[in-house]
Amino acid sequence: MGRPRHLLSIGDLSDSELVDLVRRGCRYATATGPPGAPLADRIVGLYFRKTSTRTRTAFASGALRLGAQIVMFGPHDLQENTGESAQDTGRVLSRMLDALVARTTAAPAEMRTYACQPRMAVINAMSADEHPTQALADLTAMLRRFGSIEGLQVLYVGEGNNTAAALTLALSRFHGVALHLRTPAGYGLAEDKLEAACLHARRSGARIDERHDLDRLPRELDVVYTTRWETTGTTKPDEHWHELFRPFRVDASLMGRYPAAVFMHDLPAHRGQEVEAAVLDGPASIAFEQAESKLYSAMSVLEWCVSGT
Repeated sequence: MGRPRHLLSIGDLSDSELVDLVRRGCRYATATGPPGAPLADRIVGLYFRKTSTRTRTAFASGALRLGAQIVMFGPHDLQENTGESAQDTGRVLSRMLDALVARTTAAPAEMRTYACQPRMAVINAMSADEHPTQALADLTAMLRRFGSIEGLQVLYVGEGNNTAAALTLALSRFHGVALHLRTPAGYGLAEDKLEAACLHARRSGARIDERHDLDRLPRELDVVYTTRWETTGTTKPDEHWHELFRPFRVDASLMGRYPAAVFMHDLPAHRGQEVEAAVLDGPASIAFEQAESKLYSAMSVLEWCVSGT
């Protein structure tokens, strides 16, 4: 096996690495037999300080399916709670684990500190600024649905959160993609993420635009995407934020403008808030297929990071 790799940000991946990870996920999705045991005798640690249904289950199940064993850490299990540094925690765990899948919602520097050692792969299962494994699952779902990512027309509606950041960094790599971000004023994509995505888009031939209203929507779309308004582990400084977000709900009227489009949601969803139940549970929704893609993309990420191949 090769040297372990880290997955901390979509921005750290080359174009070819990003495409390879998405294609691997699709191969796992369409495989007719068991995947073998490419991670036999490997130990994967799962460290989740915040709640998780899909990501934690995907990585736990994916690691087991690939032949690895898992160690679970809850939010109060490690000595970081008593003052041990992230650097020392990473150095110790690297002598006992082959990979650490971590959800912290802390500053991204902490995740990179875990990765400051040569033995253990570190996988960002969501930090405050980015959710890279979600973007890989999203692109896996898109590729499975459409057969190609190039040329897709995507509308993202809602907060410019860590899911939106990762999705934007990923889609900006594909020629002909148009990603239309519609975010409430004051809740847009982080400036550094948007700038990085726009640089990729200029090179790849993609198009990224962000507005803070729902005026001048595109005529045609392939995907309408939203996330819940109250992202895991975050709060909003404005007590009246609901008023700003209400116009950005995905309802039947919006979806009716795009009869050929599919609806995507990273889940969990709050029916009646960011999306109408009729949309989430309707025929255009692939949100639960998208959730299933988390398993296949987790297997892809684990194989790539741990085996180094």
